[in-house]
Amino acid sequence: MKPASAAVPPDPGGTADPHYVVTAEERAEYERLRRHAAVRHRRTRLAGSSALLLAALLLAPPAVVAAWIQDTVSDTDRYVETVAPLASDPAVQAAVVNRLTDRVMENVDVGAVTDSLAGALQDAGAPPRAVEGVESLEVPLRDAVRAAVDRTVSRVIAGDEFRQVWEEANRRSHAAVVTMLTGAGTGAVRAEGGTVELQLGEVVDRVREQLVDAGFEKAAALPDTDRTVTLFQAEELGRAQDAMRVLDVLGTWLPVLTVVLAALAVWTAPAHRVMLTVTATGTGVMMAVLLVALAVVRRVYLDSVPPAALPPDAAAAVYDTFVRFLRDNTRTLLVVSVITALVAYLYGPGRPARTVRTTARRGTAAAGPVLRRAGVRTGSTGRLLADHQAWTTGGAFAAGALVLLLWNHPTVGAVALVVGVVLAVLAVLALLAAAAPRAPGEAGP
Repeated sequence: MKPASAAVPPDPGGTADPHYVVTAEERAEYERLRRHAAVRHRRTRLAGSSALLLAALLLAPPAVVAAWIQDTVSDTDRYVETVAPLASDPAVQAAVVNRLTDRVMENVDVGAVTDSLAGALQDAGAPPRAVEGVESLEVPLRDAVRAAVDRTVSRVIAGDEFRQVWEEANRRSHAAVVTMLTGAGTGAVRAEGGTVELQLGEVVDRVREQLVDAGFEKAAALPDTDRTVTLFQAEELGRAQDAMRVLDVLGTWLPVLTVVLAALAVWTAPAHRVMLTVTATGTGVMMAVLLVALAVVRRVYLDSVPPAALPPDAAAAVYDTFVRFLRDNTRTLLVVSVITALVAYLYGPGRPARTVRTTARRGTAAAGPVLRRAGVRTGSTGRLLADHQAWTTGGAFAAGALVLLLWNHPTVGAVALVVGVVLAVLAVLALLAAAAPRAPGEAGP
C-alpha cells in the first residue's frame, strides 16, 4: 500500500512527470523548508527595519535642532518674534539700565564739582567747617546724580520706544543670527573669539539724547566704545559654530531624511502596527532626551556667563527666550509621539485595547436604536459608513495628521485641538453609522 501522497503541479519547463506524486516525507520536508525560508525572510525584514529605525531615532534630535536653526535663520519675522520678548523682560531691562547708567556716571566727575565749590568757598574766606562740609557732599551728590540718571535711562528702556527700536534694529540686522552661528560679519549679535555680544549702539544713542534733553550735558560725551552686553563666553565656541553651520546646511534635508527612514522602518517591518508603536515610543524617548539636553546646556550656559558681564537672571531670560521655539517644537513632537503610540496600541490585540474598542462599539450600538426612535434616519449614507468604518476611521486620522503637517509651527495646544476634533468627528461618524437602517435579517434591538 502506497503512503499518503499528493499531486504536484507539472514542472513549468515540461520536464517533470505529470503523474509523479510526492510521499508524506517529501511533503513534510517541503513544508519544513518553506517555513525555514519564511522565518529567514521575516528575520531579514526585521533586521532591516530595526536598522532603519535606529538610524531614524539617532537622527531625530539633530533633525529637530537643524529645522529650528534653518527656520530661525531664514525667516526674518520668525527671528524678530524670537528675540522681541527680550526688550520687555525685566531682568534684561535691568541689566541694560545698569550698564548704561554706569557708562554715564563714568563721564560725570562729581568730585571735580565739589572740589571746585570748596575752592571757591575757601577763596572767599569761608570758615573751614563750611569748606569741609562741601567736600563731604561728594558721596550724596554722586548718589543723587546716579538716581536721576537711572530714572531717565529706565524711562527710556521701559517705554514703548525701546521695544520699537529693539524690533526695528533686529529686523534690519537679521543677519545677526547668521553672525552668531558662523562667527562672521557684523550685526546686533556678534561673535568674536569665545564671546557672543549684543550690540546696543542705537539704544545708547537714544539714551544719550534723552539725558542731554534732561539737562545732563556730560552725557553727550558717552563713549561710542563698549556699547555691548556679553551674552555668552565659551572656549569651545568655535567648535559649536562649526556644528551649527553643518546643522544649518542640513536643516532642510535632515528632517526629511529622518521621516523617510522612520516610514521605511514601519513599512519593511513584518508587523506594521507593532513597529509603528515602537517607532512612536522611540521618538518620544528621543524628544525627552533632547529636552533634558536643553536643560543641561542651559546650566552650562549660565555657568559660563560671568555675573559682571550679565546677571544670572538676565542670562537665563536670554537663553530661555532664544530657545523657546525649539523647546516648544520638541514638546509638540513628544506629545504627537505619545498619541501615535497610544492609537497604534489601541488597534492591537491587547486586553485593554480590546476593552476600549468593545466599550466604544457597545456605546454606539446602544445609541443607534435611541436615535432611530427619535426619528434620526441616516439612510444609505449611514449604511455606507457602517460598512466602511475602517476606511472612515483611517480617513479621519489621516486628515488630522495632514492638518498638523500643514499647521505653521503647531504647539501642544494645537495638537490637543486637532485630536479633540478628530475624536469628535469619529464619534459623530459612529453615531451616524449606528442610526443607519439595519440590513434585512440583521438582529438588533
